[in-house]
Amino acid sequence: MNEQNLLLNKIKKYDFALKELNLYLDTHPDCRRALDLFNRYLMFREKCLREYTERFGPIVPEQNRNSQHWDWIDGKWPWERR
Repeated sequence: MNEQNLLLNKIKKYDFALKELNLYLDTHPDCRRALDLFNRYLMFREKCLREYTERFGPIVPEQNRNSQHWDWIDGKWPWERR
């Protein structure tokens, strides 16, 4: 597996964990341990997302940061990223 796929898989894992923690916190809003874990995973996900977009381009159109060019179309389409 190449570096791009490894980084994308990390992001997916953090997305999954964050969704699960979100659901848990919906029913246990005062659980400090879950809230701390949510915030830690969110920080890790954001770091991976920044690294991914800097190295490989945007994952979603909203991440286009180039005011002179629409970067979204330069890389593979989301359904081609594996």
